[in-house]
Amino acid sequence: MFRPQIKVLDCTIRDGGLINNWQFSDDLVRKVFLALSKAGVDYMEIGYKSSEKYFSRKDNGAWKFCTEEDVRRIIGETNTRMRLSAMADIGRIDQEDIPLKKDSVLDMIRVACYVKEVDKGIRLAHECIDKGYEATINLMAVSKVLERDLDEALDDLAKSRVETIYIVDSFGALYSEQIHFLAKKYFAALPGKELGIHAHNNQQLAFANTVEAIIAGVNRIDATLYGMGRGAGNCPLELLLAFLKNPKFDIRPIFEVIQEIFIPLKAEVEWGYHIPYMITGILNEHPRSGMKAMAEKTLPNLKKFYEDILDDTTLD
Repeated sequence: MFRPQIKVLDCTIRDGGLINNWQFSDDLVRKVFLALSKAGVDYMEIGYKSSEKYFSRKDNGAWKFCTEEDVRRIIGETNTRMRLSAMADIGRIDQEDIPLKKDSVLDMIRVACYVKEVDKGIRLAHECIDKGYEATINLMAVSKVLERDLDEALDDLAKSRVETIYIVDSFGALYSEQIHFLAKKYFAALPGKELGIHAHNNQQLAFANTVEAIIAGVNRIDATLYGMGRGAGNCPLELLLAFLKNPKFDIRPIFEVIQEIFIPLKAEVEWGYHIPYMITGILNEHPRSGMKAMAEKTLPNLKKFYEDILDDTTLD
C-alpha cells in the first residue's frame, strides 16, 4: 500500500467537465484546487488545453481551454507543492496554442491519443518536452486494440523521450486480470519508463482496477473527487487516498469539498454507476449511447438497449 514513488493526479475538472461542457464556476475550481493542495495531492489536472480555432467558448467553459489567464485567476498567489496539468487531444490543438513552460503556470501536458495515431501523440509530447514541460502519453481505449497494434505502438513509445505512459480503460471494460496483463506487457515493452493508470467505473471496477495496477507496480494514479467523470465516472479519490496510507496525504480536506460541492452537484449533474453505462462497459463500447440514454427523462427499455448495442457489436 505505502509506496513513496506513487504520485496521485486528480482529474475531476478535466474528466468531470465532459459531463457539463466544463461549465464550472471559478469559485468551484478554486475550492477544488485548494482542497487538493491541502490534501497533499501531487497533481491537479485543471482541464483540457484546446484550441479556440476548433471549439467555441459559447459552448464550452474555460476549462476546455486552460489559458494562462484562466488558470492564473484560480491559483492566484497560492504557495503549493502541487503541480498543475492539462490534457491535450490529438487534432484539437496546435503547437502554437501551447506556450513555453517559462511563460506558463502549467507543469505537465498529458497527450491523449489512440494507438492508430501514436506517432502524432509522440510528436506533440516531444514538442511539449522541448518547451520545458513534463509530458505523458495516455493511450486511450486499449480494450479495443488488437494486441499486434498495441505492440507496435509500445515499440514506438519505447523509442520516444516520453517518460510516462498511461494505461487507459476508456470504456470501463477491463477486469483486474487484464489490467495486470497490460501492466506486465507495458513494463516489458517500455524499460525505464513510468506507467500510469486511468480507470472508468462502468462495471464498478475503477477502484479495484486501480489497486491491481498499483500491485503490478504502476506509480502514476488517476482519480477524481467523489468519482466524478464522464458517464460512470472514475476511481474515487477519497477511496484511493485512504488505501494508499501515505502520511503525506490528508483526506480531511477531500471530505470537506465533497460534502460542500460534489454531493449537491451530483443531484444536478448525474454521473456514476448506472445500468446503461454497465451495458456499454460489459460490451466494450464507448459510453456515448449510455450518456444519451441517461440524458432522457426516463430510462429506455434496458433489455432492448442491451440487444441493440449487442446487435451493433455483432455487425462490427
